[in-house]
Amino acid sequence: MGTAGDSEKKPTVVFVLGGPGSGKGTQCANIVEHFGYTHLSAGDLLRAEIKSGSENGTMIQNMIKEGKIVPSEVTIKLLQKAMQDSGNDKFLIDGFPRNEENRAAFEAVTKIEPAFVLFFDCPEEEMERRILSRNQGREDDNIETIRKRFKVFLESSLPVVEYYDSKGKVQKVDAAKPIDEVFEVVKAIFTPKDEKVAV
Repeated sequence: MGTAGDSEKKPTVVFVLGGPGSGKGTQCANIVEHFGYTHLSAGDLLRAEIKSGSENGTMIQNMIKEGKIVPSEVTIKLLQKAMQDSGNDKFLIDGFPRNEENRAAFEAVTKIEPAFVLFFDCPEEEMERRILSRNQGREDDNIETIRKRFKVFLESSLPVVEYYDSKGKVQKVDAAKPIDEVFEVVKAIFTPKDEKVAV
């Protein structure tokens, strides 16, 4: 047993927020590859839980079917379990917190404050263009649906961004640029300050 402080070392958590089509999935994959983070997507964890056929999964499925929002605690428990199971101590949490209630619950339950929030800021027109060109006909990606998803994102997620911004914890990335340019900015954010030595 090391010193008493060891068990108290909290994992590093970065919340990744951005509207539909902001390219955050691609960038998360890059961060995982370059910086050794574990990428946890709240949506994927919920889907996996439903697939597993557990009692919890059935409950989640029914809530989604009824158009209800899955309680924060349920998503947070899945995130916590995934964090414990990963054996890692650095996490990108993607698509969560989706609203202020999620955010407050996450900090209350896990006692973890994110190191920062990586916010992929992308104009709506650009996201629409990307989503429409990427899918060639996934029916959930017609313009109305995209606008609805965008509106939900603005209404619920932006207050989360603003909250962390007031604490100086938001790293905003212009996500309208090409993928490799966006990653250059992301890389600079994740590179520890002391490693930025003049070349």
